Amino acid sequence: MADGLRQPITEQRPLLERDQELEAIDCALSELRDAVEGVPRAPRGGLLAFTGEGGLGKTTLIAAARARAAAHGFTVFSGKGGEKEQGLAFRVVRQLMQPTLARMSETERRAFLGSWYDIVGAALGLEATDPARMPDPTGVRDGLDWVMTRLTTMNAPVVLLLDDVHWADAESLDWIASFAPRVADLPLLIVVAYRPDELPSDATSFRTLVERHEKRPHLLSPLGEAGVARIIRDQVGEEAEDEFCAECWEVTGGSPFEAVELAIRLRERQVKGTQDELPVMRELAAAVKGPGLIERLKRLGPSTVRFAWAAAVLGGSFSPELAADMMVVGSEEAADMAVLGSEEAAEAIEKLRACRILADGDGPGDSLQFVHPLIATTIYRAIPSSLRVGMHNAAAYAAQVARSDPTIAARHLLEVPCDGSPEAVACLRAAGREHLRAGAPEAARRVLARALREPPPAEDRAELLHELACSTFLIDPKATVRHLRKALKESGIDPDLRASIVYRLTQALAHTDELTEAATVAADEARRAANPRVKLRMQADHFVWSAFRTDEPDSSARSRRLARLADKLTGRGLEERYILGLRAWDTLVRGEPRRTALGYAEQALRGGMSWTDENHGFEVPVAVALLFMYCDQPWRAEELFAKGMAECKHKGWRGSHLAQGQTLLGYIRYRRGCLLEAEELVRAGLDTAERVEGAVPAQWFAIGILIQSLLARGRTADARRLADSHHYGDVVPNAVIFPDPRTVYAELLLAEGRLPEAARLLSDVGNWLQARDWRNPTWCPWQLHLASALARTAPDQAVRHAQDAVKRARDFGAASAIGQALHTLAAVTDGPAALDLYAEAVDHLQRSPAAYELARALVGHGAALIRKGNLQEAADRLYEGLEGAVHCGAEALAVRAREELSAAGLRPLPLRYAQTDTLTVSEHKAAEMTAQGHPVAVVAKELRLREQGVRQLLSAVYRKIGTDAAGLVSALESFPRQLP
Repeated sequence: MADGLRQPITEQRPLLERDQELEAIDCALSELRDAVEGVPRAPRGGLLAFTGEGGLGKTTLIAAARARAAAHGFTVFSGKGGEKEQGLAFRVVRQLMQPTLARMSETERRAFLGSWYDIVGAALGLEATDPARMPDPTGVRDGLDWVMTRLTTMNAPVVLLLDDVHWADAESLDWIASFAPRVADLPLLIVVAYRPDELPSDATSFRTLVERHEKRPHLLSPLGEAGVARIIRDQVGEEAEDEFCAECWEVTGGSPFEAVELAIRLRERQVKGTQDELPVMRELAAAVKGPGLIERLKRLGPSTVRFAWAAAVLGGSFSPELAADMMVVGSEEAADMAVLGSEEAAEAIEKLRACRILADGDGPGDSLQFVHPLIATTIYRAIPSSLRVGMHNAAAYAAQVARSDPTIAARHLLEVPCDGSPEAVACLRAAGREHLRAGAPEAARRVLARALREPPPAEDRAELLHELACSTFLIDPKATVRHLRKALKESGIDPDLRASIVYRLTQALAHTDELTEAATVAADEARRAANPRVKLRMQADHFVWSAFRTDEPDSSARSRRLARLADKLTGRGLEERYILGLRAWDTLVRGEPRRTALGYAEQALRGGMSWTDENHGFEVPVAVALLFMYCDQPWRAEELFAKGMAECKHKGWRGSHLAQGQTLLGYIRYRRGCLLEAEELVRAGLDTAERVEGAVPAQWFAIGILIQSLLARGRTADARRLADSHHYGDVVPNAVIFPDPRTVYAELLLAEGRLPEAARLLSDVGNWLQARDWRNPTWCPWQLHLASALARTAPDQAVRHAQDAVKRARDFGAASAIGQALHTLAAVTDGPAALDLYAEAVDHLQRSPAAYELARALVGHGAALIRKGNLQEAADRLYEGLEGAVHCGAEALAVRAREELSAAGLRPLPLRYAQTDTLTVSEHKAAEMTAQGHPVAVVAKELRLREQGVRQLLSAVYRKIGTDAAGLVSALESFPRQLP
């Protein structure tokens, strides 16, 4: 097996008073074995944590875990946090994965990583093939999960050792916290060691992980008097007196590190361990750490001190050659020392090794590192501040000369005072770009904010502010707004840069729920823009944010302006296509004929619309895709979503974009009546959204759609728990969300029987939509729900609302909308007229892809027929409705159908066909002939069926393919399809 080791595996000495910890390691390792006493079993991964103050032996326990894992033949990956490297994004992740990847050729690495290469490449320190690609943090974490899972399966069982986790970079820490819960299903054991009091305050995810894990962290205690005595006697001899050993325990505080270091120095001084030698012992103990260590270091000579200082500035596993170059910084004898160079360094290294300050490093070549982090910290803090700055500056310069990763130089520049250096600004900006390519926006923010303070040349300030704003967009959009407003105040901005700044500003304002300001900014910029292309782009942005404002003062006026502009455009460029897409959406919500809406949508799509264009956003492409769903062609919506989500995944955008995509794809499936699949997709979207900082809009979409899906399945109590847990219904967002949150909440109130509350809420929604002139009941069926709420207390009003909804649905022209409205009108209508309305509703819904709504109408019609005594026709309707309800996953509707049958003395029949999206031979033939323009009578004659039989075949075709008759030709060409 590949070992992936970074440090020696040998246990250098017995561990005292750590029996419980060693037993925990052995038990955890035994869980990884794939067989016990020859009996195969599934290996079980886990998490093991050791905590305690510095010097209590955590690193020694990690070494023990390494040795035991190697003895089992397990693969070991390891990483270690560094006090001075916390700002280097994914440094610990690279330590874990790079050794194995480095043993591959470039071809093998690319084959191994596949489509993840350009997403995780920068995070893993690999050469990027697409420098412009900047994945989001969620995409990078998902990619790292995949890489670690693949490495584990290839090298199983695997033990992952992480030491000094309190000093791990934030990005690695976040990844560990998100990945660790998955290891129970992998042959992977994670062992971590950290100082709990030194964990960063924002490491809440990691802290929660280890503290709430089934195996709580092992808190290490200082050694007892007997343990320290054993360490002392192992070095100075068994004749060491008890009183002497007790005093050693007292001065070391039971710290294993201090006790071992003291014992070695006692042996070197040939101390025997008598009471007379206590003063010598105390002197040696004082030199182990703190001021005593610094005094001992000074006695080694100036050159050695400077080498140690340089090593402390470099941190981690460092190059002795680089430390030697830095020795001369600030020295009066710099010229002479530069000549001596390697001789001085070699002597210093020898002395520092002899004093157990330095040891072999775990990096490449002849690297060195400090024996213990406590030593490194003490020495670093002892460097005079001015000299420390000079050494960091020298380290930064050396890194730039070597053309190494700019983040290395930037790490040192962060410790250097601002000096107006263009070179420093360039380096910090390069580091910021590298961090963004690695999906580390917080690290990018640090270096870019430092570059701004340098400061940059005046002509670069606007561009730098834009870069800084991009780094904060996902983590602090309010800061993004501040940076971009400052950028716009700069003079002489390039027009394209200015357009990008304004677009990003409007996005940030929208993300902070300031859509009114976003629309105003875009409108102002459109008026001032001289370039026609930029002007059109700003107009598009203005229309976007205006359309999604809930408080737009004059929606009708904006619609008229949009219509006039769209009629002049042909879709030549992306800006024109966005305008046409917005016109299509506006046509939809206003309830204009669906042919008009579809015409604009097709025109917008003709030249392509990207979901990942950073200067245009994905709001309009998503709206255009959903338009096909509302127009009874959900197959086309699914096709567009599959393409858009694949585009997002390819670019590494797996956060809010993917959450929105999963959620709205679930909405499409819900509208088609695939309730179980819809719930699964929406829950996946909600889970993704809840992992992403600032993904609140995606959560609003997901919760509303999930509530609707649960209600359709009859799980009202689950829907209520979901609403309460997310305070859904308590707050009305400033952005337009679909389905409309207040309407969805009213649906929940209706299901709970709280009719007056639902009626009041729906009346408010109606007033809001009427003021906007948004009349389409397929987009927001508030009138249908209000009719249901008023049916008992105000039946005349209920009928009027339902009749108006039917008229609006007919004006729009989608069969599903007309059928749903007719169903509601039938339900609130008394007398024989209701039966005709039910029959007409079923007829329309049979010509649509809305399977759940059809099942509802069939059951409703059947129940009405029973009440009129028409049992035979009622049975047919109820059987068909029951079958549809079962296939949709609508449990409550299926129960109602069975109850209606039972009450009429009828026995439910077994399902006549299995649920499938595959067309039968007859269905396919009927679909082909209908697509070719043959009337139903001709199709019936060809298939030797009655015309009603053909209509039933076509109804099944529309539901399975996801279209109505108008979209049948195109849908058949791409059927069957795979969902994303």
